[in-house]
Amino acid sequence: MAAAMTVTTDSTIETVRLRKVFAAYPSGVTAVAAMVGDDPRGLAASSFTSVSLEPALVSVCVAHTSSTWPLLRDRPHLGVSVLAAHQHQAGRDLSGPSADRFRDVVWRSSRLGAVFVEGASAWLETSIDNVIRAGDHDIVVLRVLDLGVDGDAEPLVFHGSAFRRLAS
Repeated sequence: MAAAMTVTTDSTIETVRLRKVFAAYPSGVTAVAAMVGDDPRGLAASSFTSVSLEPALVSVCVAHTSSTWPLLRDRPHLGVSVLAAHQHQAGRDLSGPSADRFRDVVWRSSRLGAVFVEGASAWLETSIDNVIRAGDHDIVVLRVLDLGVDGDAEPLVFHGSAFRRLAS
């Protein structure tokens, strides 16, 4: 027998409760990054999703409070790296203080300035197609220009507010 669900009709939902619900949904972990001057800049995003096959589009969501997004939003090309299971430390680093994010992360850049985390399970070189304001985040729609995948690399998963691996 299924447990009874509590239905909330109040339009103001407690942030703590909402975060718990969001944490119940597993997702991959991506790094969104580009060269800004001579330095790589980027952020971790677990809100990556496919949008369209034709044209090839993906999206990420970025908080309005991000100090990194203003540096990235005007870059002509952004790299999206789907972090692999062994890259949990890179996931932590890319979620940390912005000045230290790439200090211990092995990365490479494309000739057009997109930055990729080496050893990621997949990567996409993108350009911004559209930005949609949605509550306290921007939904950033990215046009895929190039991509690659390492079929042997298991993805890093974010679930229950922690980094995890897929079960065998």
